[in-house]
Amino acid sequence: MSRQIPQQGGTERQRGEMTDGPGQAGGTARRRAVPAAKPASRVRMSATQRREQLISIARQVFAERGFDATSIEEVAARAKVSKPVVYEHFGGKEGLYAVVVDREVRSLLERITTALTAGHPRELLEQAALTLLTYIEEETSGFRVLVRESPLMSATGNFSSVMNDVAHQVEHILGAEFSSRGYDPKLAELYSQALVGMVALTGRWWLEVRKPRKETVAAHLVNLAWNGLSHLEAKPGLSTSRKPG
Repeated sequence: MSRQIPQQGGTERQRGEMTDGPGQAGGTARRRAVPAAKPASRVRMSATQRREQLISIARQVFAERGFDATSIEEVAARAKVSKPVVYEHFGGKEGLYAVVVDREVRSLLERITTALTAGHPRELLEQAALTLLTYIEEETSGFRVLVRESPLMSATGNFSSVMNDVAHQVEHILGAEFSSRGYDPKLAELYSQALVGMVALTGRWWLEVRKPRKETVAAHLVNLAWNGLSHLEAKPGLSTSRKPG
């Protein structure tokens, strides 16, 4: 009978194994094929995390486009979710916008209120001006949302309502200062609105130009406001309305 010669390597390759080449010691070591790595699965956000993500994205879109030009479709696309997810959290564009604005209003008002700690009126003016400019610098998107016109009024207001709140705080400080200097304290409201309005409008201008640096802008604002307050006339009048002598 003739002997059957066993075939070399067939069964080893069928098991997914390979014999080492001649360059390796003994030629008997084997290595197994490395299984392919499984693709990483996406981590699902919690409802709170998703809500925060949508607010952050919407804040940016509202800052870029304004209320009217912003769409739920774009917010959803940037968040990589479907539109129903956005509606589920906020009910619609108006609800989403209100949440974004409310947060910015509270954030800015808290900053300014916290900053108004000095006792001297000039230092208070410096703190208010620098705080607003710092907010514009650090939270540019938030400030753009606040100063853009919109047909809606959020629960806590808008930029104007924040400035009115700040003006009321300044009014109490100026009222006491006016009384001590012999001026009519009833005019403190008028002057507080003028001062805060000057700082707010300058802040909107600086938002676009960003120079000079914020400390220099604040110093010039205080220079104009404080030196003007230091030389107030008790009963000012318009020079154009004075009759020639």
